[in-house]
Amino acid sequence: MLGIGDLDEYAIPNGYLGYPEVSFALMEWLNYHHLRYFWTVAKEGNLARAAAKLHVSQPSVSEQIHLLEAALGEKLFRREGRSNKLTETGQVVFGFAEEIFALGREMMNVVKQRPGGKTLRLHVGVVDSFPKLVTHEILKPAFSLPQAVHVICREGKMEDLLAQLSAHRLDIVLSDEPASSSINFKTFNHMLGETGTHFCAEKGLAARLKRNFPKSLHDAPALLPSENTPFRRSLESWFRLQHVQPRVVAEFEDLALMKVMGAEGRGFIAVPSVAVDEAGEHYGFQSFGQAKACRMQFHAITAERRILHPAVAAISDQAQRILGKR
Repeated sequence: MLGIGDLDEYAIPNGYLGYPEVSFALMEWLNYHHLRYFWTVAKEGNLARAAAKLHVSQPSVSEQIHLLEAALGEKLFRREGRSNKLTETGQVVFGFAEEIFALGREMMNVVKQRPGGKTLRLHVGVVDSFPKLVTHEILKPAFSLPQAVHVICREGKMEDLLAQLSAHRLDIVLSDEPASSSINFKTFNHMLGETGTHFCAEKGLAARLKRNFPKSLHDAPALLPSENTPFRRSLESWFRLQHVQPRVVAEFEDLALMKVMGAEGRGFIAVPSVAVDEAGEHYGFQSFGQAKACRMQFHAITAERRILHPAVAAISDQAQRILGKR
C-alpha cells in the first residue's frame, strides 16, 4: 500500500506521453501532494484552518507550500493581516488545482460506480453586464441532455473571461457584445440573437408610469445599468429619440441587485423582452411599456470556429430559438 508520503515517487511528468526516447531528465514534475496542501490553504484562508483540516502541523503545511513555490519559481501567497492572500500566479495555480481535484473526484466516482457516473463538465463565463434572467433561460437546455452535466459558471469582466477562454479554462463566454478583434488571441463570435426592451416597475409605480408612456419616463426615478455597458448605451440613445430624461437614482454593474431594489419601488428598470415574464414571476414586476427599437444583443464567444461541446451546442440552439422570436 502507498502512503501519502510515497506519492512523490509517482508524480506524473508534464507532457509525458510514454515514448521511450523522451528523457526524464528534461521533464518538469508536478508533486500533487504539495499541490493539495496549497489548494487547501487557498480554500481555508490561513494555515491554521488548513492544518486542522489536513490533520498535520502548520510547519508541515508551510514547508510543502515552500517546496511547490520553489518548483514553480513563483510566490503563491502574500501575507495580508492574519490571512494568506493569493498572488496573481497563485490565482492561476488555484484555478488549475480546482480542476485537477474535481477531475480526481469524478474519476473515483466512475471507478467505484457511484451514482451519476461520468459527468459532462461545462465551464461558462458570463460577462457581469449580461442579464442573469437571460443566462438562466439560455442555460436550461444543458440540464436536459441525456448525459448528466455539471455546469460551472464564472462571472466577470470581458477581458478576464476571454483570458480564461484562451487558456481553455472556459468552454463558452456569454456576452452582450462581441469580442473585439484587437485582442491578441483567436476567438469566434456566435450571434445568438437580439431582443427589444420592456420597462418594468413595482405595481404602484408601474401604474403611474403606464399613463402617457413614454413621456412619463421624463424625470421618473430610474435604476439603470452602469454607463460602460452596451445596454445602457442603447437605452440612452432611445431616451434621446423620445426626448425624455429619466432621473437616475442608481446605476448597477450587478443587474440582480438592480432588480432587488426595483422590486422595492425605488425606480423603474429596463428588462430585455426575453426575460420580462421571468422578471414578473421572480420579482413581482409589472411591465408598463415596451421599446422594440431599443435592442440588446446576445453573443456566445468560443475558442473554436465550430461548436463541438454538446452542451454548448444545445444552449446555442435554444438561445437562437427563443431570441429569434423577440
